[in-house]
Amino acid sequence: MTGLPDLDRCAVMGVVNVTPDSFSDGGRWFDPETAIKHGLELTAEGADLVDVGGESTRPGAARVDEAEELRRVLPVVRGLADEGVRVSVDTMRASVAERAVAAGALLVNDVSGGQADPEMAAAVAAARVPFVVMHWRGQSIDMNNRASYAEVVPEVIAELGTSVERAVAAGIEPERILVDPGLGFAKRVEHDLALVAATWRLRTELGRPILVAASRKRFLGHVLTGPDAAAPPPARERDAATAAVTALSAREGAWAVRVHEVRASADAVRVAPAVEGAGGTAAGTDADFDRTDAAAGTARTDASEAAG
Repeated sequence: MTGLPDLDRCAVMGVVNVTPDSFSDGGRWFDPETAIKHGLELTAEGADLVDVGGESTRPGAARVDEAEELRRVLPVVRGLADEGVRVSVDTMRASVAERAVAAGALLVNDVSGGQADPEMAAAVAAARVPFVVMHWRGQSIDMNNRASYAEVVPEVIAELGTSVERAVAAGIEPERILVDPGLGFAKRVEHDLALVAATWRLRTELGRPILVAASRKRFLGHVLTGPDAAAPPPARERDAATAAVTALSAREGAWAVRVHEVRASADAVRVAPAVEGAGGTAAGTDADFDRTDAAAGTARTDASEAAG
């Protein structure tokens, strides 16, 4: 990926929410000094880069104004960059992206994929930094009303493809674009699970690196408790499930995973390729499987599936 270190494994992006109302950890890192310290801790635990955001995107969240977002984000981006941390900025505003890059951010992560601010793509093109284009169907305050799909995987691929084309038309170099299927954004549980399972297909059909952001999200809670539970477990009790998705995503060729709890995912992205490599070389085993079938959304044909 142009503009970022070239790793031989899935990268781990740690999350620092400088917000009072994020679904997972709102208010814990709201003070700049505390947020910087937390970012350094995530790096020590194995984060390859740290994603700093100043605006909650949880379902139902209202937007904050530009001045407040800048006040929250810039000191943390600058403080971490000054310590040598690779920083990305999580924002939907071109002005915040521009100033964060000037403060040391190496990547812009826009959950709207450039749709919320018509100036975003041009700003990123001028900055010549990597840009994450997420699948997005509208602001958080009412996005759940748009969680309707005939076939979620091909529809998300088509909509992401349009967003990528829009970014390229605005001047962003294709090799600087990553895509994120937008788990939890205008998605129901079954949609999120289908998209996680289709990571390789997204990568193949879109031709871009994939960022998987499943960390602590509600669909994991529903998987853990089942459909009849009164409520899913709290967000911070979903870290083991998050690490499971990390391992699956790493095996399926994700470029990076975005997580709140780094240590387990940092281990998972190292174990997954080691296991796959051993399976492909050990006597009497065959870990190869038909990626063409996976990309087409059909069942796998490898021996492990047949045995399962």
